[in-house]
Amino acid sequence: MMVGRGLVEAQSARFAALDPLLPACPEPPDGDVVTAAVPDGSRVAGVITHHVHRPGSVVRLWSASDVRELHPLLGGAGLVGMHTLLRAWRHRLDRVPPPGTDSAAVVTWPSRDVEATRALLDHGLVPLSTIAVRRGVPLVPERAPTLTIRRAGPADLGPVVDLALAELRYSSLVGATVLRPDAVELKRRTLGERLRANAPIWLAERDGIAVALAECAITDADPTTWAGSRLPRGRWGYLNCVSVLPGARGSGVGQQLVAHAHRELRRMGATGTYLYYNQPNPLSSVFWIRQGYRPLWTVWEVRPASALR
Repeated sequence: MMVGRGLVEAQSARFAALDPLLPACPEPPDGDVVTAAVPDGSRVAGVITHHVHRPGSVVRLWSASDVRELHPLLGGAGLVGMHTLLRAWRHRLDRVPPPGTDSAAVVTWPSRDVEATRALLDHGLVPLSTIAVRRGVPLVPERAPTLTIRRAGPADLGPVVDLALAELRYSSLVGATVLRPDAVELKRRTLGERLRANAPIWLAERDGIAVALAECAITDADPTTWAGSRLPRGRWGYLNCVSVLPGARGSGVGQQLVAHAHRELRRMGATGTYLYYNQPNPLSSVFWIRQGYRPLWTVWEVRPASALR
């Protein structure tokens, strides 16, 4: 896009002013280009990508099957620029066959951009997920250990899957997760692969019974990776799934397990950690802030995609 380079540079400057942890705005991906004029005569633009996740894809556990995602290039524009671009996107959707019920319109945008937040809400998008980051120490002191915490291995596949499914079921009520008919099969396959690869996965046990799971990973954020478009450069620990059995919640189990995971991820070279949590989740939206996390990006969705206003 001829208009794109200047918008990328201006958007990078705006991101830096909004939040010092935001990386520079990356070049937009390949896709369907949409542009629009704002009232002051300047222009905004975006790229619309379209992904269809077929049955058997693990992505379908946290995503609609048919995803239309807008990658905005607002430059220095805020509220008016986002309103204008979302309106143009709605008009573009009107000119293509309507997506089905298992579809979503998605925008990922910096959490601290409250001007854009107003526009996103006005167009029917909902803040379902947040990418949160942690650098430093939690806001609450660590509790004295009351659990046995150990690295999980292939022989632990049964309890690991059970705990992951408990989190999946709960998240399907309060976020973007979808409880698919093949969820058990998909979790068993992907977690079995991770356990055999000695991935950083920990179990917390009480009286020999697994009561909590922390499934984690290590990722490097640089300009060539997806993580580099979302996180400051460096090595990051990723908390993919933290699950506590319902009967053990509220007793400090999650805090102890997460503190252990943080220590181990630092030992592996991570200088910070990140995760996704669901804003509508009354448990995680409080718990993760107390562990020292703060929002960096918000994933806005409307399902089905045709409900975009």
